Amino acid sequence: MKELSSSQIRQMFLDFFQSKGHTIEPSASLIPQDDPSLLWINSGVATMKKYFSGQVVPENPRMTSSQKSIRTNDIENVGHTARHHTLFEMLGNFSVGDYFKKEAITWAYELLTSPDWFGWDPDKLYMTVYPQDQDAKKYWAEVGVAPDHIIEAEDNFWDIGEGPSGPDSEIFYDRGQAMNNVAEDDPENFPGGENERYLEVWNIVFSQFNHEPDGSHTPLPRKNIDTGMGLERVVSIFQNAPTNFETDLFMPIIQTAAELSDGKKYGVNEADDVSFKIIADHARCVTFAIGDGALPGNEGRGYVIRRLIRRALVNGHKLGIDGAFLYQLAPVVGEIMKSYYPDVLDQMDFIQKVIRSEEDRFNETLTDGMDLLNEVIETVKQEKGLKIKGADAFKLYDTYGFPLELTREYASDAGIEIDEDGFKEEMQKQKERARSARGKQKAMGVQHDLLINVTTPGEYVGYDQLRVNGKVTTIVEDEALVDQTHAKMVDVLFDRTPFYAEMGGQVADTGHVLDGDGNVVADVVDVQHAPNGQNVHTLDVKVPFSVGDEFELVVDAHRHSKIEKNHTATHLLDQALRDVFGEHTHQAGSLVEPGYLRFDFSHFGSVTQDDLDKVERIVNEKIFEEIPVTTTITDQETGREMGAIAMFSDKYGDQVRVVSIGDYNTEFCGGTHVKNTNELGLFKIMSESGVGAGTRRIEAATASEAFDYLEERNMMLKNIAADLKVNQLKDLPNKVTALQTDLKDTTQKVATLEGKLATQQAGDVFNNLTDVNGVSLITGTVKVSKMDQLRALADNWRDQNLSDVLVLGADVEGKANLIVAVNVTTIKKGIKAGDLIKAIAPKINGGGGGRPNLAQAGGKNPAGLPDAMNAASEWLAER
Repeated sequence: MKELSSSQIRQMFLDFFQSKGHTIEPSASLIPQDDPSLLWINSGVATMKKYFSGQVVPENPRMTSSQKSIRTNDIENVGHTARHHTLFEMLGNFSVGDYFKKEAITWAYELLTSPDWFGWDPDKLYMTVYPQDQDAKKYWAEVGVAPDHIIEAEDNFWDIGEGPSGPDSEIFYDRGQAMNNVAEDDPENFPGGENERYLEVWNIVFSQFNHEPDGSHTPLPRKNIDTGMGLERVVSIFQNAPTNFETDLFMPIIQTAAELSDGKKYGVNEADDVSFKIIADHARCVTFAIGDGALPGNEGRGYVIRRLIRRALVNGHKLGIDGAFLYQLAPVVGEIMKSYYPDVLDQMDFIQKVIRSEEDRFNETLTDGMDLLNEVIETVKQEKGLKIKGADAFKLYDTYGFPLELTREYASDAGIEIDEDGFKEEMQKQKERARSARGKQKAMGVQHDLLINVTTPGEYVGYDQLRVNGKVTTIVEDEALVDQTHAKMVDVLFDRTPFYAEMGGQVADTGHVLDGDGNVVADVVDVQHAPNGQNVHTLDVKVPFSVGDEFELVVDAHRHSKIEKNHTATHLLDQALRDVFGEHTHQAGSLVEPGYLRFDFSHFGSVTQDDLDKVERIVNEKIFEEIPVTTTITDQETGREMGAIAMFSDKYGDQVRVVSIGDYNTEFCGGTHVKNTNELGLFKIMSESGVGAGTRRIEAATASEAFDYLEERNMMLKNIAADLKVNQLKDLPNKVTALQTDLKDTTQKVATLEGKLATQQAGDVFNNLTDVNGVSLITGTVKVSKMDQLRALADNWRDQNLSDVLVLGADVEGKANLIVAVNVTTIKKGIKAGDLIKAIAPKINGGGGGRPNLAQAGGKNPAGLPDAMNAASEWLAER
């Protein structure tokens, strides 16, 4: 067996298929673009769906990639099995309507067995095929695979419902009985069985059918190849590792974690090994995910990141690692992967900052979680129960990141169990909520040949002209190609067009189609891109027309100009945000409309008004400097040498447009722009908000819309000045300050009077002393305007040491409030304020909690306050 590193293996795979005419596709972002059916990119083919569905025609139908992927449907298995991972790389080769079974099988066998490539022993390879796929069986035999190494398996058919499907062939590597986890005579000891001897390394899917809605399978017009080889598995074979974790992809991370622990070593204790594996896996995943723009949050991708960080920290705690440590492993991940993913190290400062911030936050939560766990266990004991409720165990898991096995361990020490069925029920509810949130999107569309085969050129000339003559080349009506229009709404391709097709956040142009006499033949209501790049115009037809007819195409120039201004403003805003917040800030989405612009950007932290003022000032300075805006058409490499910024979500061709705003900002961009920044006139931020964890949104306007926004605010100020009887706007701040001072003085006077009233009431209430089961108790209701006054009365009670227990209630603006205080001596007897408040809060239809010495509650039923007082006496009587 050759001695190869993971980076060498990855590159060898890509080089092999490049030698077979494949284009090496770069590893796409883990965050799916324009695919709401996916939470993460979860396979190599996930990035190829647009090609297989016919949405886009690839420049080369042969492609290969090493695609980073994330799967989180079985996080609980990570660390406990040999090959479960959240982040993994999928090596693959793909054919879109080009080569098929014979070539795919021949090349697979060559890569695996040729001394020039992997050089594996052919005798150690086994292939499974679909029983009805005799072609695959024949081709495997033709390349030299022994008949007893070709196994028919009924489940070798790849089908995910409606859409492309077909038989597949899996390749297994025999690692020998010494690597196995089952006996040699075990019925699972065969290629494809549940064992560690025969390791599946490659799956080749022959996509040749379409799964129809009625369940039938019809032949596809173009047959495709889709393969997947897990890099981690292949590396474990080359490096003779028992599991994927004892390879150069994971061991440096595990070794660093061991150095941070309290003397733990990998390979000594099985439980410790599980924790090391979890930490190594999760460190890789969160490092890459954050590098691609995903940030910790409470839903979607953000929730996955947060959950992984918490799970890693809990396992670090088990290894004796105190405090934040996961951020220290991120650079190790970057070093391991730098040969193919240099961007990870480039973003390391930002990645570490995000991880460290989340760790610090959870380390506080970890203590709270332990407190809750101890409280739950104590409650079960007091109630003489046998099990922790499934809902409580799930809350520990879901809110505090406690894996079920950790809760089980602590519960076992206390001699109690967990309602694991109840836990699973809560887990299932969460999964159903997650699936519902992602929507019922189809995973793979059916191939659609309607526009795929339309290759008639369609030239876009809208960068320079907004009014040109164009000939109709294609008409699509009711999902069919027609020669003449019959319906009101149709899609049309012209040989030349000035209409911009929606792209890069910029909305499409609208306008009109005119005949030779200047009459409106159709209104252009939308423009999108066809699979082969032409602009598809959605027309509201006024007069029927045919293929071959020539018309004048006229863009709504006023609307187009507004869009241009706002698009150039997004470039200025993008740069200004980096100037103010740092280079880690990058675009996370944008929308350029004629009336306003919307710009989403990544920023982990708060945005102050002072920050926004700085950003706005910078953009307006660049407008007032009257900077020329130029466009250069060049290749990608030259564009990067010019300093052009590329958006990670965009895919660029060989020729790119580089838009430069003087020497201030340079970006790759296919949109339309003004000739000089002075055309923007004015820039005004209208709003700023958070739209997700680590993602902020700015909405802004330029030119007349910015002026209108300011004029509206000016009228508001004038109306306020009139109401306050201020003659000049410049005097308005002084008037507001004077009113605030008066209000503050009045509020203080009211608070003083209320305090005196409360004190007078306290004199009566504090006399209401009773003895319950040897405990002195004071109860009563008082009239106060806020909870703070109840707490002040509790402080007075404590200072005067008036009783063992105090229970006060108040009706504050129609809502019931309760406060309970217990002195130190009584706490030692086992009577705690938090327990008592929970017992009486239901009387006011509320709930609450607190510390042993002080607790409070709120509810919706003030009429229940007397009952709460009586309940307090009853509760003490039962102690």
